Amino acid sequence: MNITVHQQGNSKVAIIESSDILIEDVQSALDLMATVRYNEDCDKILVSKSNVTEAFFDLKTRIAGDILQKFTNYQLKLAIVGDYEGYDSKSLKDFIYESNHGKQVFFLKDQQAALDALHGV
Repeated sequence: MNITVHQQGNSKVAIIESSDILIEDVQSALDLMATVRYNEDCDKILVSKSNVTEAFFDLKTRIAGDILQKFTNYQLKLAIVGDYEGYDSKSLKDFIYESNHGKQVFFLKDQQAALDALHGV
């Protein structure tokens, strides 16, 4: 795993690059949050969709809700970058839409849009 910090003014975003799945369950999400917060002093994280278990995007598993609750509890912002067009689930599409209009979690297509969103909150 490689972490690069993108800074804009006082806002710092940890950009995570890895070929592995880094967010697989609540514990792996907590481990990533701790690593970023304590090693990089960042409270905003940008990861690729390929670094997140596919089960996260099946809302029936409740994995997304459990993980995102931890991000909220520990006051970290998250952007997951990738293509979400292939999902047919209306509830997932609604979830992504609502998240993108909030200030905590973003599901965006490219890294620049994710950086803009994270630096903007």
